[in-house]
Amino acid sequence: MKTFFLCIFTLFFLQIPAQNTKPMKEILLPYHFPTKYLQLKDGEIAYIKEGNGKKVLVFVHGLSSNSDAWYRNIETLKKDFTCIAIDLPGYGRSFKNSEEFTTTYFAEILKEFTEKLNLKKFSLVGHSMGGQTSIKFAAKYPEKLEKLILIAPAGIEEFSEFEGGAMKMVMNSKTIMATTADQIDRNYQLNFFKIPKEANQMIQDRKNIVTSSDFELHAIAIEKSVRGMLEDKVLQDLAKIKTPTLFIFAKNDALIPNKYLHPLLTIDTLSKSAQNAVADSKLSLIAEAGHFLQFEKPAEVNKEITDFMSCK
Repeated sequence: MKTFFLCIFTLFFLQIPAQNTKPMKEILLPYHFPTKYLQLKDGEIAYIKEGNGKKVLVFVHGLSSNSDAWYRNIETLKKDFTCIAIDLPGYGRSFKNSEEFTTTYFAEILKEFTEKLNLKKFSLVGHSMGGQTSIKFAAKYPEKLEKLILIAPAGIEEFSEFEGGAMKMVMNSKTIMATTADQIDRNYQLNFFKIPKEANQMIQDRKNIVTSSDFELHAIAIEKSVRGMLEDKVLQDLAKIKTPTLFIFAKNDALIPNKYLHPLLTIDTLSKSAQNAVADSKLSLIAEAGHFLQFEKPAEVNKEITDFMSCK
């Protein structure tokens, strides 16, 4: 049962470290673009900023990920846009010791972060947990957004109280820290239709951060984030979204919808229900791509984003 739920969430965790030395931000391999830092009231946030376009794209990563997960998108999109990708609290090179990790909290972090950067109007691009966070933000702060782009967003698929309770019970920090290197490899495989060689760095990072001094805080952040995604629901927020919205889903997503808990629910049905819930929205399905579709199929996803941003 534990292995089953670990596969469902495909969290990229590590074995318990033999020793703790440096913080995670020093253990991670260098991002593909220079890392910048911004002090918020709760702690220091790491981020990437590339390009000088008039239109601004703010990228929000998913569970157990970081801003570098967007580099295959930013390296192209920076030619036409200002691209900013954040490390959410608990992840990457950002601070780890927050008390709360709900998507509502992350939305407030985004608000403070973008205000500190003096962004008056921007578009959000959120993946998975970052998509659920972006839905929360769009429902609460529509005046700040030009457009909303949701890539395989979490929070669209509903789970029963029993299903959610089982997931929360399994996904505790001790279980997370005890995950083996072999399981990490299997978890990554589940995120892709065909795993690209470019994913090697993120896989190695997940194996390396076991030695970081704040690894336990990171594991706690993931545990609380899973709980936050299950409890801090967004389905009721979809109808509140007035921002033009693009949904991008993967036809071969092995994680959304959940094939084990909801075997009769298809990606076509789930994605269409998401589109129908938002008045001004468009839907795109990417073929031969898994859950991490923006990394697996960057050219296709980048084209969808560029075309959508060019529409009036």
